[in-house]
Amino acid sequence: MSAHDRYREAGVDIEKGNEFVRRISDMVKSTHTAAVMTGIGGFSGLYSLNTDKYQDPVLVSSTDGVGTKLKIAFMMNKHDTIGVDMVGMVLNDIVVTGAKPLFLLDYLATGKLEIGVAEQIIAGIVDGCKQAGCALIGGETAEMPGFYADGEYDLAGFGVGVADRSAIIDGSSINKNSALIGLASSGLHSNGYSLARRIVFDELGLGVDSVVDDLPGGSVGEVLLTPTKIYVEPVLNVMRNFALQGMANITGGGLLENLPRVLPESVGAVVRRGSWNIPPVFEFLRRAGKLDEHEMLRTFNSGLGMILLTPGDQADEVVARLAAMDQKASIIGETKPRAKGQDAVEIVD
Repeated sequence: MSAHDRYREAGVDIEKGNEFVRRISDMVKSTHTAAVMTGIGGFSGLYSLNTDKYQDPVLVSSTDGVGTKLKIAFMMNKHDTIGVDMVGMVLNDIVVTGAKPLFLLDYLATGKLEIGVAEQIIAGIVDGCKQAGCALIGGETAEMPGFYADGEYDLAGFGVGVADRSAIIDGSSINKNSALIGLASSGLHSNGYSLARRIVFDELGLGVDSVVDDLPGGSVGEVLLTPTKIYVEPVLNVMRNFALQGMANITGGGLLENLPRVLPESVGAVVRRGSWNIPPVFEFLRRAGKLDEHEMLRTFNSGLGMILLTPGDQADEVVARLAAMDQKASIIGETKPRAKGQDAVEIVD
């Protein structure tokens, strides 16, 4: 038996990995622009940054994964949108600084490489990159026998964007006259799934194929697997036409933990109940899990995937511009002076 056969016997099939690279090559190349200097399969990805477009370019980076939402994909054996989630988690964090995402790399690790499943995952990543106008320039597929349970994997990504130093949005210009604009989420996105899974599967005893009257949009699994909304294109469009003072990506920690991250110490936010639409999945989880408002707003996005802060006199125009791009948005509140020790976010009627 050759050394190669022994390695395959131990659980790592090099030829299968090579075949996977061949199969996804055209998909990955479909995200490339003239700035991408390397093809798939190299030791690293090369990207040519056109510095003529910027006076003082600053690179912006982010890395993230999908979390336990992956468990829903495993249970449904459906893997074609989970890559969109990964792209959204990474690139939404980049665009809140005012940066345009340039490229992304993925990391896929599994116990045994199933080419069909891996192709679905990459197809989702490619879809997400195209939505964001970002190039997928490389990645790593790790076959790690004995490390992951059969049929399971982990997925993460690393992205890089660019912004002019003078155009970086860091929240420093937010003042007591700023408006809060909430961008509608597509569902849970990729956060709160440990609690959601406990409520749905452990406490209620439902399965991914269960259909619930209070949960429109398909089976329980289909609703929970709804991909993360990628906000890159609408946000960049708004940036070109309006003065954005700050942005918050509403991910782990929900509204109560993420909005304060962009507020100056002397500024608080007033968020008005009923000012945005809360999708049925959140009401379902709130009732079924007997969760109070505070826990909902610091665990889930509750229908708000991103918050934009803009001068109050521009808020209506920003909402109209977003609507023209099929991005639902609403004015959900405003800023106010904040005293030392006062809560950063106040929820009011």
